[in-house]
Parts: sequence; C-alpha cells; structure tokens
Amino acid sequence: MASSEKEVPNIVSVDWVKERLTDERLVILDIREYEEFKQGHVEGAVNIPGLANLFDQETWLLPKLDHLQNLFSKAGIDNNSLVVTYDNGDFFWAARAYWILEVLGHQNVGILEYAYGSYLQENLPNSKEDTVVTAKTFVPRVDNDQIQTKLSTLMAIGKETIIDGRANDHYLGKNSIAKRFGHIPTAKNYPCTDNFQVTDEGAKMKNWDELAALYKDIPKDKEVILYCQGGAESALNYIVLQKLGYKASIYDGSWKEWGNDPVVPIENPSAKSM
Repeated sequence: MASSEKEVPNIVSVDWVKERLTDERLVILDIREYEEFKQGHVEGAVNIPGLANLFDQETWLLPKLDHLQNLFSKAGIDNNSLVVTYDNGDFFWAARAYWILEVLGHQNVGILEYAYGSYLQENLPNSKEDTVVTAKTFVPRVDNDQIQTKLSTLMAIGKETIIDGRANDHYLGKNSIAKRFGHIPTAKNYPCTDNFQVTDEGAKMKNWDELAALYKDIPKDKEVILYCQGGAESALNYIVLQKLGYKASIYDGSWKEWGNDPVVPIENPSAKSM
C-alpha cells in the first residue's frame, strides 16, 4: 500500500534526485519528444513524449483511463514510485504529467527545478541509450476534485477565483487559438511563463519567495480554477499554487473549448478599446 504522506517535493532539487539515484522507487520521466531524448537525457529516465501521450488525440482533453494506466505501468510506475518529471524548458509538459498523475491519485510526484540543459548534463549522470524499463502495475484512484468542466467553470464565475495562465496578448484578446478572443469573465492573468526563468544552464523554476510574491494578491479563502490554451500550461500554475496553500484545480477544456463555444460569456479588453 502506498504511503499517504507526500515524499516528493512539488519542485524537486537536483540534489534531492542525486541522493535517491539508487532508490528503486525513483522514476524519472523525460516528457520531451523522442528525437530530443535520444540526443541525451538523464540516465535512467523514461521517455514519454507529451503531445502524443498526455492528450486524447480526438478531444484534446485528458486521455482515456486505460491509456494512462497502460502508459504509466509501462514506464515502471506503481503506487509506491517516487516520480520526477522534466522537459525541454517549456515546463508545462512536465507539469501536465505531474497533474495527470495527481488526478489519478498518485501524490508522490514532483517537477524537476531545471529543464534539460547544461545544468542537468553537468550535475546528473547522462546517457544517449534508451532506458530498459521493467513494467509495473499502476493502479489509478481518480480524484475528480482536480478537474473542472466547462459547466463548473461557468458556475464559478463571480464566486471562485479564476486564473488565466496564457500569455498576456491572448488574455487581452489580441491573439487567440480559438474562434473567439478574450478571456473568461472575472479571470485574472498569471502567465505560466512567470513561474520560471531562462538561464544559460537551462530554464529554471523561480525560488519559493519569488513565487509567493507573484501570487500574493490571490485570496486563499476561495477555490482557484486554472485554465490556459489547452490544459497544459495551467498545470505549472497548479503545482505552484498547490504548494503555496491554495485549493487549485484545472479546467481541462481551457480556451480551446471555451473560446470556440458561442454560448458561454467572454470578456475581450481589446474589443472595448477599439
């Protein structure tokens, strides 16, 4: 039986990984495309390309449960595994893997503080060989509290805190991946890219003092619903807010669903300024 106590930090230091490289429970997930993975990766990491595996290819929502159960079982994850994710520096691919695992009831997951780059190459063992994985049995225990729908998000307008994790020009209605432009009414804009900084050694998550200052104006007495373009970027905000003591969840349909529905309300600041 897996422990109910979370052993893996939300944001995992490289030193934490170093200390546990010989721990058989440790599973490192590389969420980059295979072409990147085979050019070099943290030794022992298991490659799960995010775009093909972490979205249903028809709906672009969460994949079906049997797909995810099979995916994580083949990656060598069971309910006792300590899972650490990393990606190419966008961070939202690693964050989506984190969020999906939590949705499936696996609490012992964290995101590596550095994306793949020179820092990880110099401070952790690296390899270009495919990792040989011993499959295990991953048993999901779905936690629906982590997921919001279009209806629940609609009902939360004016009652709960809604955060838009997209770039500011999308929030303001200057750009859109959907037919409509703007944002969900009452939503506040906290771009997910504000959670990390790009360095010469690879993209790195900001420290907790900086992150706490970033979100200091969000009240903690309300639930927080997060959305973005398609449900991935907001997962990075989710990881941070969760650690800072907020009750956060993600509207998985995000703007790709909301912005293409002519019935639900929107606010478009750009239209008002014309």
